[in-house]
Amino acid sequence: MADFRATHRYARIAPRKAQPVMEMIRGMSASAALDTLENDNHRASAMIYKVLASAVANALQDPEVRPNRLTVDQAFVQPGPLLFGRIRFRPASMGRAMPIRKRTCHLHVHVVDPDAVGGGAPRVGGEAEAETAGSVD
Repeated sequence: MADFRATHRYARIAPRKAQPVMEMIRGMSASAALDTLENDNHRASAMIYKVLASAVANALQDPEVRPNRLTVDQAFVQPGPLLFGRIRFRPASMGRAMPIRKRTCHLHVHVVDPDAVGGGAPRVGGEAEAETAGSVD
């Protein structure tokens, strides 16, 4: 089983806004997920579409992978750091001022071709490390 991935780090959208879109495409075939994202009205859809298209392009670099067999194996969002720059404030109760928190997130998409042999990202502690650890030339 070949696993291919793509990531958009520091995406300028809050994680809670991107999460429902990721849940929508998780487990779908890659072509159906691309069609769904293309017709979806959420702001995160355009960002996730690019990440999914990149993961599919990464997968198609392997000659054993067929695009019609690709499925979205994992799709998840991780919170990123807050954007700072010029800090602005908004009014709060009792005359206080609270900073405006500009959130970012990291978008991760993994596609898999269950019928392809090998390929994909190397696994930690996998066969590739075991082969190189014992050989001395």
